[in-house]
Amino acid sequence: MKNLYKIIGCLLLLPFVAQAQKAIKAETIYTVSGEPIKNGVILIKDGKIEKVGTATSVSIPKNYEVVNAKVVTPGLVDARSVVGLSGYLNIPTDQDQLEKSSPIQPELRAIDAYNTEEKLVAFVRENGVTTMHTGHGIGALVSGQTMIVKTKPGKIDDVTMVPMEMLAMTIGTAVQGNFTSPGTKAKQIAMIRAELIKAQNYMQKQNDKDSSKRPATDLKYEALSKLLKGEVKALVTVNSMNDIMNAIRLAKEFKFKLVIDGAAEAYRMIDEIKANNVEVILHATMARNGSDMVNMTRESAGILNAAGIAVSIETGFEGYVPKTHVLLYEAALAVTYGMPYEAALKAVTLNPAKLLGIDKKVGSIEKGKDADMVLFDGDPFEYLTKISGVMIDGQWMSK
Repeated sequence: MKNLYKIIGCLLLLPFVAQAQKAIKAETIYTVSGEPIKNGVILIKDGKIEKVGTATSVSIPKNYEVVNAKVVTPGLVDARSVVGLSGYLNIPTDQDQLEKSSPIQPELRAIDAYNTEEKLVAFVRENGVTTMHTGHGIGALVSGQTMIVKTKPGKIDDVTMVPMEMLAMTIGTAVQGNFTSPGTKAKQIAMIRAELIKAQNYMQKQNDKDSSKRPATDLKYEALSKLLKGEVKALVTVNSMNDIMNAIRLAKEFKFKLVIDGAAEAYRMIDEIKANNVEVILHATMARNGSDMVNMTRESAGILNAAGIAVSIETGFEGYVPKTHVLLYEAALAVTYGMPYEAALKAVTLNPAKLLGIDKKVGSIEKGKDADMVLFDGDPFEYLTKISGVMIDGQWMSK
């Protein structure tokens, strides 16, 4: 009788097993980690990429669901966003990305504010983004923490890849006006330095052999301690040449890992960026020139790429509805202004995956990685091309 139950159970599970096994046939597969594959096949099993190759080298088992596409790319990885904290309605109740009660709040966790059901999450997913580095936004010296999520629907624990990735910081005019102090850039740097010195002292006291002399746990300094220990990076939004140098100077003084975000004038500081091992996330290429971004050029991505800097392109944050750019369009514009085609594709897939330390899971189409893919009916960077399918962890989000 027990054997009979087992057989019945296996028979009932067969449809679900078959559903978990998929094959994608495409005229072109951009693996990103290697050369494009013409007339290619991708096998997916249990949410992972099982095999990838040409149709002559990869045979499709009989029980696999088969889908055809013109072009397949890895799921797009947005290097910096506030989607999920910032919502599409543009009203106070769905704008949770910036807390203005204090200019330095590293203890604020993105995971406490991220809304998996926010319609903007579905919007970016429909436009090919399967992984996001999102969290607290620009406008405060330290606005809070960032996180990495898959854009699929579900409970927060089910979509979170990394609950604390970086500390989001801002240097420049975007801070001025949000707080009584700081009012000038010199004050901004002084306030950040003062808090980092306090964090150093806090760390030293926490290591005292006499437990009675150790201070009570302080969430602010616990977060800053992670930065100083090298456990997380500083994601510093800076755009002007002077502000980029301020960020580099801070990183050198306190020996933390630096990622510059926005980076409108990074093309003017290539030697300094390379000499200090600074990672770069470029603000959306179609951003508006003005304020700290007045000297922005749409050729930045191409210039930095030609200089050997691994560029990641972000959607960032916009003050107008729908509050975010379309990542695919931003990469396409980078191509228009001089970035090589496959380098631009890498800037929204493998480069940000490496920067975020998640490249063993996402960012390219390789055996063993998460089955996150985008299917197109033509050239991904052609405006009239449509996305014909989005897959996350081997499951169709749209098809």
